[in-house]
Amino acid sequence: MEEEIFENRTDLHKLNAAIGQIKETLGKIIVGQHQSIDLIIAGILADGHILIEGVPGVAKTLTAKLVAKSINAAYSRIQFTPDLMPSDILGTPVFNPKTSEFEFKHGPIFGNIILIDEINRAPAKTQSALFEVMEERQLTIDGTAYKMDEPFLVLATQNPIEQEGTYRLPEAQLDRFLFKIEVKYPTLEEEITIISQQHQHKRADQVSDIQPVLSAEEIVALREQVRGFHVEQKILEFVARIVFETRNNKSLYLGASPRASLAVINAAKALAAINGRDFVTPDDVIWVVPHVLRHRIMLTPDKEMEGLSTDDVIGQIIHKIEVPR
Repeated sequence: MEEEIFENRTDLHKLNAAIGQIKETLGKIIVGQHQSIDLIIAGILADGHILIEGVPGVAKTLTAKLVAKSINAAYSRIQFTPDLMPSDILGTPVFNPKTSEFEFKHGPIFGNIILIDEINRAPAKTQSALFEVMEERQLTIDGTAYKMDEPFLVLATQNPIEQEGTYRLPEAQLDRFLFKIEVKYPTLEEEITIISQQHQHKRADQVSDIQPVLSAEEIVALREQVRGFHVEQKILEFVARIVFETRNNKSLYLGASPRASLAVINAAKALAAINGRDFVTPDDVIWVVPHVLRHRIMLTPDKEMEGLSTDDVIGQIIHKIEVPR
């Protein structure tokens, strides 16, 4: 309804064309998972890191890899393992015999799109090495600060089922992810399509045919455009009430921080862009809130024993608060 009343203040043709092209490209290979793809694109536009959680075999890594391939930017993949050290990710000073000086050798974290596979397999020492770079987009090593090139995006995957050889991510690190995407099993129809495509040997050829749709420079420009989208005061207050309520809910042991409020606004702006608008509606907020908050709040032990989920509590909170019109 609101799309008929309001007109866009900014030209979104280029942004919408790029988003449409990325979706079309991924749709040829990834069956279903429309919500996950929308969230990854929204994360790119909102300048936020993304955690993708799902059981093995649901194409978490493939989806992240294809999104990265559709952007013409420096891409690196890091497989997290229990013996991985911080220097394996960040880099390390190396002695140069020609100059008789130590030179810093960049690690794989230096790039634009970083895919971290099985992020919960590395111990706390290695996890904490990501704190600074994920929040401040820079690394401080031996007193020297190294700025990351824009755009800088971490796409991380984890398996929620297997506990052996894994480490729970620290709350401070979880809070640095804009979204936590939960990838579900495909429907029966989707699974039949997946099997048919694989049987006909289409998938491998299509993956190699993926061409970049956007450059790193274009991503930065589109982010600036999305950042300037209009958000009415009543929607800002709506977001603040939702996040504030998480701190006073009896089912929650830990509520969300002001960083979560900012994340909801940024994510809602990105979703508006995907839907062809340059203004945020309450529906944008309601759609992104579970993905922004589910990893930032913690249930009380008794509610966890009852089988309640964080998504259930988020739904109760939104239902309680009056939606602005």
